[in-house]
Amino acid sequence: MDSNSLFYSLELVAGSGNTLNVEKRTALQTSLVILKKNYKFHRVLFWGKILGLKEDYFIAQGRGEDEMKDKKTLYSFNCMDWMLLAPATDSVIEEVSKTAKGSFVGDPSYVYEHVEIHRPGGRDDAIQEEVVTKVNEESRLAVTVHQIDEEASVVPRGAYLKSPHGLVQINRSFGGLSHSEAGKLDNFLHFSKAKNLKKKSILEMGDLNPAIDFLDVLSDDIPKGEDFCTYFK
Repeated sequence: MDSNSLFYSLELVAGSGNTLNVEKRTALQTSLVILKKNYKFHRVLFWGKILGLKEDYFIAQGRGEDEMKDKKTLYSFNCMDWMLLAPATDSVIEEVSKTAKGSFVGDPSYVYEHVEIHRPGGRDDAIQEEVVTKVNEESRLAVTVHQIDEEASVVPRGAYLKSPHGLVQINRSFGGLSHSEAGKLDNFLHFSKAKNLKKKSILEMGDLNPAIDFLDVLSDDIPKGEDFCTYFK
């Protein structure tokens, strides 16, 4: 949700019960403007809320000149004071996948531990070594936001443009999809680094517009169609 249209966007999702009280809305409306100025973001988005046992995490994202590369994630407990999250590197993602289980606690300093027993000499070796992996909840929060963005961040085709120099920006002339276009999965794209484009044939690539077709389409997701039904039987 763009901070410039936050009130309107929150009303659109209020019908499902996912909304914020007046206090939190007012705090966000003020703090996101300050956040944009302090970090020199081009725009700020309210990403959402992750529930914790003690406290809930409110998430915001700032975007720079490049919508995909110049992205920073921040969290807050009160929608006023924001803390920057470190990027989710491959090593941190691996540590979190091993260690963090269950619900979020709501304390960024909370430490998750995972113990593995290693036998240097093989399975029959009597000598055992304990390998302890530790990760704090702040790292888990960064990984969770990153993975949700990778898997579930979706944009309509044409909403973003990629320049010949690789710069990804909002398409200011995009007016939305028509009713018929909105009914096709081919017109919705994953807003994350493309993984399937290199797998397409030369013939398929010839039908693409490099300025707008630089992301993976949802219709290429696996499982799909009948395969999806079979997968869950």
